[in-house]
Amino acid sequence: MRLFGTDGIRGVVNEELTSEIAFRLGNALGRYISNRIFIAKDTRASGDMLEAAIIAGATAAGATVYRCGVLPTPALAIITKLEDAVGVMISASHNPPEFNGLKVISKGFKLPDDVEENLEKRMKELHYAPYNEIGCVVDYKLAFEEYANYVIQQFPNLDLSGLKILVDAGNGAAYETTPYVLKQLGAKVEVINNNPDGYNINVDCGSTNPDHAREKMTSHNLAILHDGDADRCILLDEKKQEVHGDKILGMCAVQMKSEGRLKNNVVVGTVLSNMGLEVFLKKHGIKLLRAKVGDRYVLEQMMEHGAVLGGERSGHIIFLDRSTTGDGLITALETIRVMILKGKKLSELADEISDYPQVMLNIKCKNKLVVENKEVRELIEKYKREDTDIVVRPSGTEPLVRVFVQGPDEEYINNVAYEIASKIEELTNGGENA
Repeated sequence: MRLFGTDGIRGVVNEELTSEIAFRLGNALGRYISNRIFIAKDTRASGDMLEAAIIAGATAAGATVYRCGVLPTPALAIITKLEDAVGVMISASHNPPEFNGLKVISKGFKLPDDVEENLEKRMKELHYAPYNEIGCVVDYKLAFEEYANYVIQQFPNLDLSGLKILVDAGNGAAYETTPYVLKQLGAKVEVINNNPDGYNINVDCGSTNPDHAREKMTSHNLAILHDGDADRCILLDEKKQEVHGDKILGMCAVQMKSEGRLKNNVVVGTVLSNMGLEVFLKKHGIKLLRAKVGDRYVLEQMMEHGAVLGGERSGHIIFLDRSTTGDGLITALETIRVMILKGKKLSELADEISDYPQVMLNIKCKNKLVVENKEVRELIEKYKREDTDIVVRPSGTEPLVRVFVQGPDEEYINNVAYEIASKIEELTNGGENA
């Protein structure tokens, strides 16, 4: 099996993801990719172990390693772009604490599939530099400041005075960066889940669990909820209603078009993007293109079609004229900017974009080839309608098959989703996974 998935190397620590893998990755990067490597991590306890292994492998190959400490993934992306360098982000994003991951970033961008494949082959052999060419480690103390200043400079006229904002940091990588930037821009900020202990990242908090933030909201104008590495965010409006990535894409796209920022009047979503978003954008003369699920595929489509805005319902939004990757903080600031410019509450903006009913079912399944099973494909064809989307796909980060159905008829899409899921479970339990 390949080590690299849709978002780097990821797995349960000391089971699928070991310090040996981290050592080999660092060694291959230091030998074949760059002699300068920047490393950042989220707040998982396993981050220290994996960081030490990457450092050992990279320095053994002769590379100098710049240790950036705890930072969001988009911060490392920006640093590698500014420094014209390669970086490794140690994070499993929204996954539970027992998981971790290794994402390689080069000059702001994740590596293409073919480069990852070549790197994986290189990891099979170790290279040791002569003793007088061994690399060293530098504590890069400017990393936090470099990222924060960059984001602030992207919004020179944004004044958040008078706004009261709740931040749920998810006990993850943005527990310091997001509150700092918001305060620098004038907002009154309250922060929750900003006491990481190594084992509480994404646990009943953050963007995947909005109920905790809802309970804490009082007179706030909005809440910003991050995942573990803060490359995404979802928002809660002043009524405590969730504002997901599709709605963020819609409101920001219309504003960007009015300013001439929306190149080619195109937005890139995914096969899971809500049909209501597509209808809303079409009404404003904007075309929605759909990519495979995963930010790397969204970015590929954006580059191919000259788009500057793309993203996913999960809140992973790319503003390519601001950053090279999804950035939860930049996403939040772009949305707040629309609120201020239009003089509207977040709920008013979000309500302009309809949400078609959707259902997503996750089926535990180690052999993901079941999605190609003839009986599964026949069911999909049977229930496909012009106004209904059906997507059955393996997860790129977990041992799951996901069944996704959306359309205007809620009863119909639920029946379809559960019938397809039942068939997958039947095939899985019966051992017929291909």
